[in-house]
Amino acid sequence: MTRDAFRLTASEALAEMAAGRLTSVQLVQSCLDRIAETDQAIGAWVHVDPEAALTRAEECDRIRKAGLPIGSLHGVPVGLKDIIDTRDMPTRRGTPIFADRAPEWDARIVERLREAGAVILGKTVTTELAFVHPSETRNPMDHGRSPGGSSSGSAAAVAAWQVPLALGTQTNGSVIRPASFCGTFGFKPTRGIVPRTGILQTSVSLDQVGGFGRTLRDVALLADALKGYDQRDPLSRGHPLPDMASGMAEDVPVPPELAWFDLPFYDRLSEAARDGLEGVVEILGKRVTKMTPARQLPALVEVQAKIHEYEICHHLSEVFIEGWDQISDTLKPVVERGRAITQLEYEDALEVKKSAEQFFAEFFLEFDAIIAPSAAGEAPKLGGGTGDPIFCTLWTLAGLPCVTLPLLVGENDLPIGVQLIGPLERDGRLLRTARWLQETLSAEAEAA
Repeated sequence: MTRDAFRLTASEALAEMAAGRLTSVQLVQSCLDRIAETDQAIGAWVHVDPEAALTRAEECDRIRKAGLPIGSLHGVPVGLKDIIDTRDMPTRRGTPIFADRAPEWDARIVERLREAGAVILGKTVTTELAFVHPSETRNPMDHGRSPGGSSSGSAAAVAAWQVPLALGTQTNGSVIRPASFCGTFGFKPTRGIVPRTGILQTSVSLDQVGGFGRTLRDVALLADALKGYDQRDPLSRGHPLPDMASGMAEDVPVPPELAWFDLPFYDRLSEAARDGLEGVVEILGKRVTKMTPARQLPALVEVQAKIHEYEICHHLSEVFIEGWDQISDTLKPVVERGRAITQLEYEDALEVKKSAEQFFAEFFLEFDAIIAPSAAGEAPKLGGGTGDPIFCTLWTLAGLPCVTLPLLVGENDLPIGVQLIGPLERDGRLLRTARWLQETLSAEAEAA
């Protein structure tokens, strides 16, 4: 048990520790051994501090033995995407520009994790400034393929059984897509539920925090530990927030009503992804309403790009000026494009974004969730980029909660995720619907 503790989900590990059959030290050591054994081939981590992690684990075990209050993730190791500030570890943001960066303070979500009793194992690899240039991390399912981006290392570390939970961020598709490629669960809560203070800001309007785990319950537990109001974050929601783990555990009162949009860019799906999704929709039958959206909906892809590129150029203007020679040739054209966007074009895009948010608020009065692809198909081969994020763009722009489930397999026996999108601040209900979908498809498979 203790030697193979790295195979436990976060929920299983919590139960084993509560029963006295496992200690945090044993769990953390098992994960550290797994990293030492596998990460040379994968490259999911940019910084691991075994001594600090084991010291923290010992403290967690001491607190438990003393009968003191414990948190929701007490003793569980977690990986952090390397754009999340930590006072005791470097935060290099995937670029040599910040090679020597040592933050003075923890990000707010790191404070939340420490309050929950989590053990910060280290920093996972991110793409350059959490954007388009691929990292060198390899997909654990096939070392010749990308794990996706920008949360490359977090998805790979969970998929490789190196850590049960890891954090990522999403400005377009950087949680959902890597989770799909690596065969993990990925969850991005409603924008504003998880505070962003102390995280590299690429887009104040679009940046969101999410997580990776091996079960729905695990990603719900992680999101609950992270959520909270932060007055320093302009988009933080200063009112009671959804209980995601409790919501996920509830049974649906009636079968959910789902929607499927026939979007024009779905022609980018691989044959295996298309066939798999059609099979899922066919099994669900009358529970899914297919519709062709107005042309304004797919046009939101350009709106997202305009906001993202304009804001990253403004937020990181000094970085791009002073460190231009250290910026990749992949990112430079994006920066130049962003610099050409006018203030008026940017403001117009923000107005369209507001109208999209209103559209979805009204749309979800009739539907529980939208079912959609998580990615175009299997993970792309190394050298072919991090994959097309377009299947996440609309929902991320509107700040909607999104979850991907590893339900499909592609032509090369590699994972493909199925995405569900829910209404704002109904994150628990979305996870409940996801659990219903998982159980429904499982029952169908058993019956077959």
